Parts: sequence; structure tokens; C-alpha cells
Amino acid sequence: MTLTLRKLALSLLSLTALVSGATHASGVLEQIERTKKVRIAIPTDYPPYGMVGIDMKPQGLDIDMARYVAGKLGTKAELIPVVSANRVPYLQTGKVDIVISTLGKTEERAKVVDFSHSYSPFFQALFAPKALAIKDWNDLSGKTISVTRGAMADAELTKVAPAGAQIRRFEDHIATVSAFVTGQVQTIATSAGEGDAIKKQAAKLDSELKLILKVSPNFIGVAKGEAALLERINTIVLEAKQNGELDRLSKKWLGQPAGDLPL
Repeated sequence: MTLTLRKLALSLLSLTALVSGATHASGVLEQIERTKKVRIAIPTDYPPYGMVGIDMKPQGLDIDMARYVAGKLGTKAELIPVVSANRVPYLQTGKVDIVISTLGKTEERAKVVDFSHSYSPFFQALFAPKALAIKDWNDLSGKTISVTRGAMADAELTKVAPAGAQIRRFEDHIATVSAFVTGQVQTIATSAGEGDAIKKQAAKLDSELKLILKVSPNFIGVAKGEAALLERINTIVLEAKQNGELDRLSKKWLGQPAGDLPL
């Protein structure tokens, strides 16, 4: 092959790669509409946002929202369980099309994820038995704390915990809660919803909210560059906010309306 032909071949290969990349970057909505299926990452270890019911099927606020979004897209929802640590990697590697799994907006995540309008309220807090005196973050020195690795509570706790605090990180929320309920740790950093569930299901602990870590509403995540999909989801969320669907879901699972969520 002559030098000129080789250059031409390389140019054609580069052009093909660019076209292929552009199609991949902007084609998720088109693919969803063509296949009539949307793959949605959901939690099954984080009540009341996502859990497994007595019928062994996923249920919770995020699951209801996932089905609502799929319905508005005119597609069937393929629900794919994830944990905090693999939500974003699943999106980046194309294993899911969107994430509806208590996803908070952070500067780090915003580098690889585009966020929709918020669809539900959420805040992180520290819980412990009432008998355990905790008035500020310095009181955590010498105490053990369970938290889910990669979750927002983990990131926020790392910022405020004193050097003497013993943070024990677990791979999923079930293990995090189990460590607290079984007495392996003294405190737990998690969502307010999960903290409330612990209070009800493990009443003997007599736990209570001690300190607020962060107020952070939930957003739907899509891969970077999927502008058409993001616009469509934003339209769905905004409509759900206006017609009362977001308030209905929040009342059903959190016991209070969604309130004034950010767009």
C-alpha cells in the first residue's frame, strides 16, 4: 500500500470512529424508542426508596418513579438492581440507560453524569441510640460508625468525622444497617428514610437522629452527552411535579409531600 493510500485508509478509519462515537453519544433515546425497553438502575437495599417486598419483587419510591418514567417514555422498564458503588459505573459502561437510585448531585459525579430535575427529597443523617450522648461531630471520637461505601453519607461523613472516629465501610446498605442493628457499631450514617425504618423495625435500639450530614434531593442520572434523553426526562419530571405525582409518591413512601424541589 502506498503512503497516500495508507493515509486515506487511516483517515477513513478515523472518520468511521468519529461517526460511531457520535451515534453512541446521542443515540440512547433513539435506542429506547426503537426497542421499546429502557434499562433503569434501581436500589433494592435502601428503604423506603428501594427494597424487596414479601413477593420478592422490588418496591419503593424509586421503583415507582422508574415505572412512571418508563410509562411516559412508552416503553417497558427493565429494572436493574444496583448498589451505591456501582450506579455510576453501570451508566458509564452502558449496562443501564438511566439511574433512578437515590442519586445525589455532586461536583465529582457531574463530571461523568448529567442530572435531571429533582424528583424526590432526601437528606443524610447520623443515627444512634438515645442513650448515646452525641451533640456535635467531635463527640464521634472513639465511636464506631457504619456507612455504605461510595454513598453520599460516606463522602459527607468523611468531611466532618474527627480523627478518632472509627468509620466502618460496608459494600451495600443491608450490611451497613445489619452492623448497626446487631451492635457491631454504635452509630450509623444513612438516609433519614432508612433511619426511620430502623427505628420502626428495630425498636429495641431506641435510636434517634443525632446530627444532619447533608440535605440533598434525588436526581435521575443519564450518561454525559445524552441531551435528547435528558430533555425528555426533564419534561417527564416537570409534568409529574405539576400534576402532583411527585407529591403523591413522596407521601406514599416518605409520609410527606415532595415540597419545593430544585429544577
